[in-house]
Amino acid sequence: MASSTDRPDRAPRAASGAARRPSAGPVRLRTGVWLRAVALVVLAALTGCGAGSGTGARDDPAATGTTAREHPSATAPVPGAAGTAQGRPATEAPAVIPGLGPRTRAWIPGDARQVVVVTGRDRNANHSQAVLHRHTGTGWQAGPAWPARNALRGWTDDHWAGDLRSPIGVYSLTDAGGLLPDPGTRLPYDRSDGFAVSGTGFEGEPLEGSFDYVVAIDYNREPGTSPLDLTRPLGADRGGGIWLHVDHDGPTQGCVSLKKQHMRDLLLALDPALHPVVVMGDAASLRE
Repeated sequence: MASSTDRPDRAPRAASGAARRPSAGPVRLRTGVWLRAVALVVLAALTGCGAGSGTGARDDPAATGTTAREHPSATAPVPGAAGTAQGRPATEAPAVIPGLGPRTRAWIPGDARQVVVVTGRDRNANHSQAVLHRHTGTGWQAGPAWPARNALRGWTDDHWAGDLRSPIGVYSLTDAGGLLPDPGTRLPYDRSDGFAVSGTGFEGEPLEGSFDYVVAIDYNREPGTSPLDLTRPLGADRGGGIWLHVDHDGPTQGCVSLKKQHMRDLLLALDPALHPVVVMGDAASLRE
């Protein structure tokens, strides 16, 4: 479950090449869930995966958490455009990303050319699927579908620290890091022992190695800094430390987790020049 609370203070890291995107509107979080074991409490003090902070990217287009969906983009797909490849030649990419409704598409910045779509099975489920889409110039080309996990209690568009739900929204992806050396990503990468984690998750699974590779989701954080940075533009009560990280075979506190190889593949694929974002939430919400 990688902890959703903040880590010990670390000096902010200067942005190194990643485009600094405006933060997105706050996702309203609701605190109030106590971890079941002392080990989890200790982990919460050390790690950053979980109850994200501040902007549920769904109703408030004005926040500082670096959500990518502040205002509908002038170049956003026109509502009603075909969203699937049905009836198209196999080589032709769809004009819009399948599964995303007009409101969700409007949150995606017009310059985003890489979109990681994390689709939850339903509002209260902690299993999901992640697909990296890249714009080809004429349409969106989907990569392989990777199994993923999200927060223990599912999804929310009103995220608060400790609610054990992942924030729904569209967020930029500007910074990476991990306990392991940089595998060759083009994102700024902070290799640090601060990503070490121990203890067990919600299902008794070991958490060690969960932060071997991390991509910070720009929810209530300062883009251009290490994922370990504790700056919370919307305030600590809105959570923080929402990451994409290595799966530990159990639900998270707010992050999205992928198998280790898939995290490495994602790190190698993401390109700041393509302004990557993550679109995340339960399937019904993303269809809106």
